[in-house]
Amino acid sequence: MTQKLWEKSVQVNKEIERFTVGRDREMDLYLAKHDVLGSMAHITMLESIGLLTKDELEQLIAELKNIYATAERGEFVIEEGVEDVHSQVELMLTRKLGDVGKKIHSGRSRNDQVLLDLKLFTRTQIKEIAIAVEQLFHVLIRQSERYKKVLMPGYTHLQIAMPSSFGLWFGAYAEGLVDDMLFLQAAFKMCNRNPLGSAAGYGSSFPLNRTMTTDLLGFDSLNYNVVYAQMGRGKMERNVAFALASIAGTISKLAFDACMFNSQNFNFVKLPDDCTTGSSIMPHKKNPDVFELTRAKCNKLQSLPQQIMMIANNLPSGYFRDLQIIKEVFLPAFQELKDCLQMTTYIMNEVKVNEQILDDDKYLLIFSVEEVNRLAREGMPFRDAYKKVGLDIEAGKFSHDKEVHHTHEGSIGNLCNDAISALMQQVVDGFSFHGMEMAEKELLGR
Repeated sequence: MTQKLWEKSVQVNKEIERFTVGRDREMDLYLAKHDVLGSMAHITMLESIGLLTKDELEQLIAELKNIYATAERGEFVIEEGVEDVHSQVELMLTRKLGDVGKKIHSGRSRNDQVLLDLKLFTRTQIKEIAIAVEQLFHVLIRQSERYKKVLMPGYTHLQIAMPSSFGLWFGAYAEGLVDDMLFLQAAFKMCNRNPLGSAAGYGSSFPLNRTMTTDLLGFDSLNYNVVYAQMGRGKMERNVAFALASIAGTISKLAFDACMFNSQNFNFVKLPDDCTTGSSIMPHKKNPDVFELTRAKCNKLQSLPQQIMMIANNLPSGYFRDLQIIKEVFLPAFQELKDCLQMTTYIMNEVKVNEQILDDDKYLLIFSVEEVNRLAREGMPFRDAYKKVGLDIEAGKFSHDKEVHHTHEGSIGNLCNDAISALMQQVVDGFSFHGMEMAEKELLGR
């Protein structure tokens, strides 16, 4: 049985150990390579303040690079009896290097170690989410331009309301993603601050150089106050979860639209055949299972901030083991959202649009407002024009050429997709992922 980092002369009850460790060993696999990166920065700083020799640092860095490579290959394992990723890394170093491996924890607590690991993991995942969102955005903009002249009914209260277009429909979701990305950028900036050196939440008597580790890891700045650094556990995850939920909300609504518009009663779009499934009893069925699952997964993701709040909501300052449970809902959420974004991007790129929807006169009445506005432009008071068109509808005498002439910004005839794309590019440029990427490459000597 491997001893715990905190264990002294009394071994813990086995059932207590099982309960307290929970799924932490499983969750910590997400953090393995980030834990190694953090240790590389920390020991580089320890050598600079005289707590490690140059030779010890070189030995440790070489072995940590090996462990990092193992984690990148997906081969890192937390052994039975080892409590967490931090313990496993230290154990691997000690096996190879003896007592030198035991020196890496000077000036650290597992509290600031996991704070750091979570931030390094999260900022990397935010970058991957941002890339996936941007890919979907460009597909939606392309489809908006491709189908900008194809009219479709717009709905309020699920009643046919006014003319819309596929240019507007695709473009609306594209612009929605711009706001979602702005939210994600704010979450990234709050995440990209260094908690290392806060130790258990009260600092250290070692003369740590926290600015040095901030630079080594490519953080924008420090979490300066050591108590606040610890108070950020749970808060960072909640803030990021809100950003993920915002993206998920947009995707969920798009998935619902696509399922509805794909149904025979609407027949507005046709989803790719390879993205539908059949029925075990009805040979004609082509079910939009991918988007139904996407909708469900994204709705689940929208509950993530509330789950995190309920775990951390009534905790005072300082560390509490409750925070461990946040990992279980937070760490897997990124891959789930990335999967949904990937599926949505593929389907939106392949979807086929019905360009003759409005040939059916059941949609004729969506042009009633167009007729009211035409009469008003010709000089009839708006209320009189409204009444006349209403009476014509009641008498079955309403007709229209089913054409629209909208010119204002953001309307059917003036989508402003260039401006929306410029907004997205501005947000993308504001992330500044370059600093963290270069710092990590330099640490790894790549």
